[in-house]
Amino acid sequence: MDTAPSATPARAAPDPATRASLTRSAAFGSMAVAGLLLVLKLWAVWQTGSAAMLGSLADTALDLVASLATLVGVWVAAQPADHDHRFGHGKAEALAALVQVVLISISAVGIAARAVEQWLGGAWPEAAESGIAVSAIAMVATLGLLLWQRHVIRRTGSLAIQTDHVHYRSDLLLNLAVIAALMLDQYAGITGADPIFALGIAVWLGWNAWGASRDAVDNLMDREWPVERRERLLDLMRDHPALRGVHDLRTRTSGTHDFAQFHMNVDGQMTVAAAHQVMDEIEAALAREFPGTEFLIHPDPDGHAEPGSPRPVDLLTAGVDADFPETQTQG
Repeated sequence: MDTAPSATPARAAPDPATRASLTRSAAFGSMAVAGLLLVLKLWAVWQTGSAAMLGSLADTALDLVASLATLVGVWVAAQPADHDHRFGHGKAEALAALVQVVLISISAVGIAARAVEQWLGGAWPEAAESGIAVSAIAMVATLGLLLWQRHVIRRTGSLAIQTDHVHYRSDLLLNLAVIAALMLDQYAGITGADPIFALGIAVWLGWNAWGASRDAVDNLMDREWPVERRERLLDLMRDHPALRGVHDLRTRTSGTHDFAQFHMNVDGQMTVAAAHQVMDEIEAALAREFPGTEFLIHPDPDGHAEPGSPRPVDLLTAGVDADFPETQTQG
């Protein structure tokens, strides 16, 4: 799974009420699926004694807790900005995503421990038909949830739902692995297939936890937008006749809310009203390409430099990372 930041096309952001409704529906759907599968897998573990099925049960139990964390996260993130949170509550989604990462990691460790215990103890699964049937039902239910989550993610870009989606996407492979383990152990006579597959499931979950954590941490640490996206922002300003340069560009994302701020150089003889008109025109052009983004623009007279500081580098001509040259050598 590739979770590296990439340039994403601008999407038409739904209004806050629609977004909140969509994210809550995905979170409630996740909880409903997890609750159904928890009951089915409890019965299947009792019937089969399978370590792979036990791993799947543990994962589903944590799914339920993670889905609750997602619901809380998207509910808090949907709250409007207030006196104590002037930038809104978008980072609640990143916090919910990190809760899910911790739970996925705990699940992976527990599955691995049970697989080793079963391998050393020599206890093999029984009643494979029950486990296979339950896993097949789980795959169908999970696939339906994933389709709805994809729709919600396309509409809202919710980080918490994205992380939940990653988890449930891995559940498809997890349930398929359970079916394969039971069939190999029971019908092909390959003793030990069940704990081996359980270990594979544990490694897969751990890898997903690591990947999902990166986006959440980047969000909480105010990581800059991808280079391609920042370059597109500069491209939209290059042709404005009154703009003499741009410097000190900073960008960040909080939940699904984007923020960008920069200084623009204009003719030093320009009136405040004229400079403000230029800012309005630039902001309008940027808002069409980056809907829902909050822009903070500071006008500077062309050639201005703070006392004791070098003249700022114009990003329109030198490149998006020219004011932080070390980022160019790091890739």
